[in-house]
Amino acid sequence: MQIELLLDIEKRTDYTFKYNSHFGRHGWLRLTPAYSVKLVREIIQKDCKENCKILDPFSGTATTGLVAAELGFTATLFDINPFLIWLGNTKCNNFAVSNLLVLEQKFNNCIKNIFLSNNFWTPPIFNIERWWHSETLEVLASIRHRLVDTFGEPDEDYYSNLVWIAFSRLVIETSAADFNHVSMSFKSNSTQYGLPQISHLFQAIFTYIIASAKSQLMGTAIVLKGDSRDLSLNCNTLFDTVITSPPYPNRISYIRELRPYMYWIKFLSNGNDAGLLDWETIGGTWGTATSNLKDWKPGNKQLPERVYNVCEKINSSGDKNSTLMSNYVHKYFDDMFSHLRHLKNLLKPNASLNYIVGNSSFYGHFVDTELIIAETLKQLDYENIHVKKIRRRNTKKGLYEFNVTASFNK
Repeated sequence: MQIELLLDIEKRTDYTFKYNSHFGRHGWLRLTPAYSVKLVREIIQKDCKENCKILDPFSGTATTGLVAAELGFTATLFDINPFLIWLGNTKCNNFAVSNLLVLEQKFNNCIKNIFLSNNFWTPPIFNIERWWHSETLEVLASIRHRLVDTFGEPDEDYYSNLVWIAFSRLVIETSAADFNHVSMSFKSNSTQYGLPQISHLFQAIFTYIIASAKSQLMGTAIVLKGDSRDLSLNCNTLFDTVITSPPYPNRISYIRELRPYMYWIKFLSNGNDAGLLDWETIGGTWGTATSNLKDWKPGNKQLPERVYNVCEKINSSGDKNSTLMSNYVHKYFDDMFSHLRHLKNLLKPNASLNYIVGNSSFYGHFVDTELIIAETLKQLDYENIHVKKIRRRNTKKGLYEFNVTASFNK
């Protein structure tokens, strides 16, 4: 196992989600945990030969699949979140320009005929006034009502889905959500927007999405539903390369940032469903996903010794939630062990692996995710294991992002 350590490494914003906003479809909808288009492109160009089949077991916003399709490769992605599956498949679809022109005209006619009412449906988000000013909320609800009349609810029609993705972005850009942090926080006050302002913004967002949808993808990518702990139950294809970025063990949950989209697009109907969905994910910590940790029992008998050592340190830290957080870290690596063990069933001989991961800290104790993943790979008989530090993260001192690479020979 080889570890490459650089003493003075940069933040490399070109290796973050911020870089993606400048690249067409990658910038359709912001999600903070998304990883860099540039990084994925560099890995594909280094590891993938002609006809290479690429796997991403943690699709997220489908960055891996979209980059692969842009470069002419075939990619299969998995996620357990239905909203991310819906978003990813729309982003990775090829659209006929003639149909997009028809959609544009239909959209333009739609937003010209919006009437305001405070009786239209709004999502059952707890403390929704924290997200949107009451007048802004009325406008969004009125626009949504009109969209349903014109396009129907979001479904498998990729063209209509473009409108709903634009609406999702409109929802977040008119909210009090603040992204000046590694995760989403809130501004002190929500801004009041009227119908003319919001309609103009909606038009601009939709125009941007339509323009980038006109570019044709040379390859193909599909996002399927699957539990990453054992994808062999959902797939019988063998892959040459794995390029992925699983959630980090840092309690930053996808579901927390996805909630506004998922409620407005009706992929969620209540907070309990959000917690249940997050419990099914690796690293999920929202709602019941956290409370369930107190009764959780490991499924794998022998993880790398480093896991038990850091969990004991966290558990002994003296905080009221220390035992819960110890269980959280233990469960994360227990799930990742299951994932990497079953992953071997989907790999061709000499398949290459690239796992973009980040370390974390609990009560002053560092969780060396990159080393634990590398040791797990070694324990499971993967070969040529390397750990390379990629960038310094814009968070607490000592937090970095790494690429853990390996190969597997059956």
